[in-house]
Amino acid sequence: MLQAVVEHGGFAQAAAAIHKSQSTINHAVHKLQDQLGLPLLEVVGRKAQLTDAGALMLRRASQLLAQAAQLEEIAGSLAQGTEAEISLAVDELYPCQQLAAVLQTFSQAYPNTRVELFETVLSGGAELLHAAEVDLLVAAEVPGGFLGEPVLRTEFVAVAASAHALHRLERPLTLQDLQRERQIVLRDSALGRRADAGWLGAEQRWTVSHVATSVEMVSRGLGFAWLPLSRVSDGLAHGSLRELRLEQGARRHATLYLTFADRDQAGPAACHLAELFEQARH
Repeated sequence: MLQAVVEHGGFAQAAAAIHKSQSTINHAVHKLQDQLGLPLLEVVGRKAQLTDAGALMLRRASQLLAQAAQLEEIAGSLAQGTEAEISLAVDELYPCQQLAAVLQTFSQAYPNTRVELFETVLSGGAELLHAAEVDLLVAAEVPGGFLGEPVLRTEFVAVAASAHALHRLERPLTLQDLQRERQIVLRDSALGRRADAGWLGAEQRWTVSHVATSVEMVSRGLGFAWLPLSRVSDGLAHGSLRELRLEQGARRHATLYLTFADRDQAGPAACHLAELFEQARH
């Protein structure tokens, strides 16, 4: 109630904001001052303002207030039971067919829960998690302040179309060889600070937003790229794509992690979806 008086500028405004009577708030704040033996508020003009002692007390109490609000949110989530909607961010490195299989199994267990899927690249998923826009994140990055569980180890392979000039050199390729050719790279889907990843030393670069677009560009001979093996295995098998014979670094590995926005507040549907991602790892 003290915080409401400060935020809204007076007892009457606070009463309207938190749906309490003005007398109730007035009594509560005065009782708090009596218990602490400190003047917390002073009236300046028509506005109630914190004293120096009140400002210090309220600042120190902010964590307690946040925890109280969090408890209320958790209780509300538990009371509602199954979530009406789950927001999920999945890095485009996660295999499409495996993702579809996970969601298909999930839909059988929770047919009435809506799923909002964000397909992200690089730090785009972490940005959504920090902004509290998703409940679950599957990405190669575990954002600071969160804990992630590994759910997939993916392999990248340097590839180009079978007719690409790099294959005609018929020798191990150097960085100088790659620098003379066009590289197809993925754009970070984050709206804020974007991060480049991988080798970006080619003189020419085309930047695209989706792995599928990158695969199509490479298949048409428009450049080379490091792409998830799961996305290019068919092209390699059919011969339309060939792995580049590099002196070193032709293959790379990355681990994708599952991260909850808040494990304690996650409902049964979100927990079940997380379990399915973990099961798909095996």
